[in-house]
Amino acid sequence: MLTFDEAVALLARSFDRLGTETVAIEEAHGRYLAEQITAALDAPRCDVSMMDGYAVAHRAATGNEWLDVTGEARPAMPYAGTLEESQAVRIFTGAPVPRGAELVIMQEYAERSGDRVRFRDGHGPSSHIRRAGSDFGAGDVLLDSGSRLTPQALVTAAAADRSDLSVTRQPRVAIISTGDELAPPGSAAETAAQIPESASCGVRALAEGAGGQVATLVRVRDDLGQLGKAGACALNDADCVVVIGGASVGDYDFARAMFADQAMELVFSKVAIKPGKPVWLGKVGTKPILGIPGNPTSAMVTARLFLAPLLVALQGGNPEDHLAFLPMRVASPLPEGGDRETFWRAISTPDGIDPVGNQDSGAQAPLAKTDWLVRRPRSAAATLPDDVLPALRFNPC
Repeated sequence: MLTFDEAVALLARSFDRLGTETVAIEEAHGRYLAEQITAALDAPRCDVSMMDGYAVAHRAATGNEWLDVTGEARPAMPYAGTLEESQAVRIFTGAPVPRGAELVIMQEYAERSGDRVRFRDGHGPSSHIRRAGSDFGAGDVLLDSGSRLTPQALVTAAAADRSDLSVTRQPRVAIISTGDELAPPGSAAETAAQIPESASCGVRALAEGAGGQVATLVRVRDDLGQLGKAGACALNDADCVVVIGGASVGDYDFARAMFADQAMELVFSKVAIKPGKPVWLGKVGTKPILGIPGNPTSAMVTARLFLAPLLVALQGGNPEDHLAFLPMRVASPLPEGGDRETFWRAISTPDGIDPVGNQDSGAQAPLAKTDWLVRRPRSAAATLPDDVLPALRFNPC
């Protein structure tokens, strides 16, 4: 079996970015850039005041004499003249600094009397002037292709004077949930032999959080004929197909067989992780097909580890950005590792992240509070409380 890192590396190099489209910057949140963003102008465009106060020549600020207030400067309404040493200009935050001014003294230090002003000692040596181009200059690259447009990145893109952006098209995702025992939520109680089909709800939300658009979500019985038709329709409707369940080797596990008529190429089969060993990845043409286990916890863990980075890759982003394991203090001890790399579900507490008590792959109640996955190598030594271990946020958004 492949290791987790080997499987992710295969995933990252097996699929190309989707096509691009242009969207208004107001609609670009969460999208991935398909172009570099360069600045169209300097920022600031001229020297501007960082404070409300008075612009003065440097020598004028060293004494305690009265200065003549000869005008004011506001943003987009600069002072037209040149400042003399005996003069001061009332200035507001963001306003262009007048010619001849070398510093801005905050208004808290000013004593104003009619059209004159003087300053108390203690205003300090800082000029309180933001110099032209000190943030960035025209032509500077501010955002690289493949960057995710977070709220912060949108500010930068707008500062570059861009009204629209070239972004990668969002992947259309088809989700197929399999299992004779599964019923739509809200109807399972009507039949004793059925259980609510819960995994697809979480997988759908996770896919949308990673930038996917769920085109179809169907629940299909363990019938190879029906599954084959569902798989063909999914490939026709979507850029990426996710199959939940049927990933093992039982008599009714048809997740891979359902794509036999589509000449599916297998990228990898099984990964040495717990939970989620049966996870597999294939492709038909350029379209990925991800098979994840049917147990809800296994489905969510493998969707987090493989589906989220896969959707990022399809959008031109770096899959490893969605797999940033952070050093986190763990509140409880963990036993020695087994023969597979393990991802322990954990919750945030004031004492650190704490693994949930029930780590069974079918346990659903602990998922409501689970917000971290603690990564443990195979054959890892037992740990103590307060040990620092690598952990991944369960919610990638």
